[in-house]
Amino acid sequence: MGKPGGFLEHNRREVTHRPVEERVGDFKEINVPHPEELLVEQAGRCMECGIPFCHGTGCPLQNRIPEFNDLIFRGRWQEACENLHSTNNFPEITGRVCPAPCETSCTLSINDEPVLIRHIEFQIVERGFEKGWILPKPASKLSGKRVAIVGSGPAGLAAAQQLARAGHEVTVFEKDDRIGGLLRYGIPDFKLDKSIIDRRLEQLSAEGVHFQTNVLVGEDISVRYLRGRFDAVSLAMGAGQPRDLQVPGRDCDGVVFAMDYLAQQNRCCGGDEIAADRQITAKDKVVVVIGGGDTGSDCVGTAHRQGAREIHQFEILPQPPASRADDNPWPDWPNIMRTSTSQQEGCQRRWSVMTKKLSAQNGRLSELQGCEVEWIGDGQNRRMQEIPGSEFSLPADLILLAMGFEHVVYPGLIEKFGLELDNRGNVTVDENFMTSEEGVFASGDTVEGASLVVRAIQSGRKAAAGVDRWLRNR
Repeated sequence: MGKPGGFLEHNRREVTHRPVEERVGDFKEINVPHPEELLVEQAGRCMECGIPFCHGTGCPLQNRIPEFNDLIFRGRWQEACENLHSTNNFPEITGRVCPAPCETSCTLSINDEPVLIRHIEFQIVERGFEKGWILPKPASKLSGKRVAIVGSGPAGLAAAQQLARAGHEVTVFEKDDRIGGLLRYGIPDFKLDKSIIDRRLEQLSAEGVHFQTNVLVGEDISVRYLRGRFDAVSLAMGAGQPRDLQVPGRDCDGVVFAMDYLAQQNRCCGGDEIAADRQITAKDKVVVVIGGGDTGSDCVGTAHRQGAREIHQFEILPQPPASRADDNPWPDWPNIMRTSTSQQEGCQRRWSVMTKKLSAQNGRLSELQGCEVEWIGDGQNRRMQEIPGSEFSLPADLILLAMGFEHVVYPGLIEKFGLELDNRGNVTVDENFMTSEEGVFASGDTVEGASLVVRAIQSGRKAAAGVDRWLRNR
């Protein structure tokens, strides 16, 4: 695949970004795409390995990565676009926000830098839209069956497109005012401009998918209505229950869940007016982000663009190593130290830090009190303990809680359907993604807990296949 020996001739060339001093002044996307000549060179680095772990082990969608790399190297862009869409409904999104497990499982990663897979994917789909190759594919024959999908994130939209193309009449219900779920309101515009979502939604609409916004299913419309109106229901609400901080002072003004903060800024970018007394802003404030993952990083980048005075980011886990540990071999995902583009813009990061108390003046957050911890033991036996004498205090005006999500929100559909849950609090499904309730399916983070966009797309596709089989076998 690609150029024989290309990986020996050319090194990996990372995607460049707009200068920090420029990009923190707006919410526009920060990546600077490679020119075509350089991209073809990078595709040519794909080696003719016997087993493509990028495809079989790394990518949850099993994108046919060596094939589209070879097609790009040979200048066959339209075929590469068709290849990519054969497994991935939304490569323009994964090409922007996926952490690229395909790259860390690339065979070159054993002792070299991997192929630049994610950016190649991004450029393929963008050229596809530019050239008009990506067109609606409505079903040639309708089944007469109706399917309701609850939630319009990546799992719900992937399921909707697959089911519409299979000939079913699909309606997507979304509780917010715009379609997109996590993609719309959870990911900042500097990583995913929302016009990218709107562009793809036009295709879904042309394929026959119906969208209904501002509908809280379970309250605005009942479970009984869904069961009577539709032949099948597929739940894709995501893991919307955030993990909270259980410390004294948690309820003081100025302590906010990360998703509330990010969603409001995305609404502002979308042109919404936010009342002054409801605005959550980091402008001229000392900001503390609690949580070291992607959501925390998104908070850091957003706070920069809002004009924060200082930004601190705390993580309770220890700092990861610079390279793979002995018990973390290739092709597994490497648990190593990473610095995001938002963190590169500037923040003070600390690991093994636990928040113990929050203080307020006149009800308004004023200080965080914490300590350092050490982790003892391995695996499931690992536990943390405070380090004596490590206590500290930090003045703070805004604390953003980005500690992850526990599971799907139970009040509403989950409780009213009476669905069975697993030991992690997620909805259980069978091999066809059907829940404990006949004719009710589930996918994405509703089933798996908080995970990657690429896994949500995969789960939505599999759930759609399960719905289709069940409808046709009835």
